[in-house]
Formats: sequence, structure tokens, C-alpha cells
Amino acid sequence: MRKHLNIIISLLLGLFMLNHGYSQKAGDFKVTANGLRYKLYKIGKDTAKPGLGDWVSLQMRYSTIIKGKDTLLFDSKTQLKGAPVRFQLPPSDFRGDLYEGIRTLSAGDSALFVINADSLFLRTFRMEKRPAVIDNNADIFFFVHLLSFDNPEALINGELTALQKFIADNKISETPTASGIYIINTQKGDGIRMDTGCIVKLQMKVSLIDGKQIFSSYDRPEPLKYTCGNKFDTPGLEEALVKMKKGEKSRVIVPSKMGFGDKGRGVIIPPYTTIVYDVEIVDILSKAESDAERAAAKPQEPKMNDQKSETAKNDEAMLLENYLKDNKITVKPNASGLYYIEKTAGTGAQAVAGKKVKVHYTGTLLNGKKFDSSVDRNEPFEFDLGVGQVIKGWDEGIAMMKVGGKATLIIPSSIAYGSRDMGVIAPFSTLVFDVELIEVK
Repeated sequence: MRKHLNIIISLLLGLFMLNHGYSQKAGDFKVTANGLRYKLYKIGKDTAKPGLGDWVSLQMRYSTIIKGKDTLLFDSKTQLKGAPVRFQLPPSDFRGDLYEGIRTLSAGDSALFVINADSLFLRTFRMEKRPAVIDNNADIFFFVHLLSFDNPEALINGELTALQKFIADNKISETPTASGIYIINTQKGDGIRMDTGCIVKLQMKVSLIDGKQIFSSYDRPEPLKYTCGNKFDTPGLEEALVKMKKGEKSRVIVPSKMGFGDKGRGVIIPPYTTIVYDVEIVDILSKAESDAERAAAKPQEPKMNDQKSETAKNDEAMLLENYLKDNKITVKPNASGLYYIEKTAGTGAQAVAGKKVKVHYTGTLLNGKKFDSSVDRNEPFEFDLGVGQVIKGWDEGIAMMKVGGKATLIIPSSIAYGSRDMGVIAPFSTLVFDVELIEVK
């Protein structure tokens, strides 16, 4: 819950305040023995209630009164694009807290809970201080609609049942490995087998066991890169990759104990969920070969008689200067040429080289044309920071962020794609990315 609420906090602090309209008159509320003020709006047909450790799925919005106006701080229907807030119900942080309120609900119930702002931000959200825009001892009004809840044991049994059905429906005869993953080879490879330290280029589709695709590297300009021996997505996938050769294709079925476990991954992958990877090993390079390839891929200075390249290079500088002026950007670039513009300061872990990071991003050209967005796909992007899996401007810019932070990265072509033609991204194009750092692990 606290991890999920930290994401919500980052949204909360960056939101424009919106008017909200349900009644917040003190006389409308009942009070529990622990002092929690509440008001029921809807009663579902079920009577069972969630307990400690149960996974709850709910829609939530909360607001407060700022300068005499009802002000919406967060709404899961809009901020999470309709996806529910989902977390494992922890013990209460204090008497009469939000968790106590949720434990009084049954599936289908809706209620409004009133929580003291100081207690909420300092004790539940674990913030160092209450946001400055919220008054001392103000009330936060949580409207909660409990959609469903699941006991961990029921989720474990449900995953096993779904996996057994998937194995039967797809006529899979392969025996699982000792760890429980299934590796189904669909195309033999005839190249070298990978070894620790080598660089692996691969294409990959990731799906839930019900067939819903949640990621595909085929949508990206280049294959993914992975340094063998480093962490890569899940332990189950790492186990399968080291068994594969160049040119090989395999389907890898990874139960949650070798995947994302009892935590899942945000709203995309629920807890206790089996993941299906369809993997193709495009190439395997030794470290020396990888270094040579990176050197060869560096943009070369255009020849003096290559007028087109020279013009494009000069145009980039002029277009960037105009963009900075038009958007009143006054920050100074880093030595590399990167412009880092912080929008929201993160409060979580610092992104550092060698760590796996998860980000949401939207990329545009200087003319405003969007060329890619993880937000539009509702699929955060994960990569190993500082190992060359992304353009240099990303490695540098993301390393300046903390979890929960939002920033705009203006990346000149010299630390992006240089003179390469990437289709919608022309040679010598400066790129603008709006990024949010979601997780570091």
C-alpha cells in the first residue's frame, strides 16, 4: 500500500487543483469507537469484509478544503485511466486511519472517510512534512468504492488452476525446470550460447496467461539489450535466457514465484500472476564486440562535401535555440548538451547506474510531433540504467532523478540518435522527453 501511495503522492503534488462537489458537512458523518468519521453511500450485496493481508481493489478519490474551496487531490478513475488502486491491506498506522475504514467495507460498498491531514501525510504516507498547500490539522476526505478483495491463499490456488488450464489448452508436454518455469523451444538456434558479461540483443513479447499482451519490443526501433549475468525483468526469464543460443526462439512460462511474486507490478500485473514471454535471440556479442559495435554506431562527422548533413546539423542548433526561446527555458545545459528541467522533485530512491528503473515517458520532436509514449500504451518502460540499453541522454537524465520525480529532458542528437535516420526521427534531431521515474530496484 505504501509503495502504491507513494506513486499517488507524486501525482497528488503535481496535479492542478480541481473543484469537487460531494457533501463534507461535519454533521453528516458517523464516528467509530476509534474516532474515524465516515458516511456510507452504497451497500453491496456481500457481507464478507477484507482482513489484514488481503489484496483489495478499489476506486478512490480524495480531496480537501483549500482556501475555502473543495479541492480534488486525486481520482483513480482519471489519474490511473480507470484502473483500480490495488494493494495488500496492512495493519493500521493509527487509530481511526484509512485502513480501518477499508476493513469495514464489503465488496460493492462505497463510503466517505475523513482523515486528519497531519496523521495521513506523516504517519501513513511517511512524508517528512505535510504539503505546504494543505493547512495544519486540515481534513482529507476519502471517497472509497471497494470493488473486490482476495485472500492470498485463494490467489495462489487461482494462479495454479489458471496455469494448469493454460498447459492443457496449449497441449504443452515439456517438463518444468526445478524452479517451475516452462521453456518451449519454437525455433532452434545455430549460434553461440550466451555467457556472463556478453551483450544479448533480443526481441520479446510479454503477455499475461489470459493472452493479454502487456509489452512488445517489436514496437521499438531497436531490439532490447541485456548484459548476461545482470538482472533482467524476472528471475524466471533470466534462467531461460542463459539456456538460449543466437537465432533461437522460445516461449517461456514464468509462474509468479519466479516472476513478480505476491506484489505484482503496479496495475498492469496483479499479484500471483503467471507471465508468458515469447523471446527471440537476435544476436550475442562478447564485450569486445559490443564495444566495437557501439564505437561504430557513434555518429561520424559529416564530410565537408556532404552538404545535406552539414545543413541538417546547423539547422538543429538553430531549431533548438528557437525552441528554448519560445518556451522560455533558461536552465543551462549539462556538459553533454542535455537540458534537464525538473517538474516535480522525487522523494524516493535515487536512480543510479546498474539499477533497473521503470519510467513513463512521452517523446516529441521540437515541432511538437509525438513519436512515442508509454503513457498512451499504459505500459511503463523498464531498463538497466547506465549500461547502454537506451540513448546516452536518457542514461544521463534519468540518473538525475529520484522515484516520484518528473522532468523534461531536452536531448540533442549528439547524445540521441545522431546522424542515423530513425524514420519519424530524422538525422540530427533534438528530442524532448517528459519522463516520470516510477521505480528503482
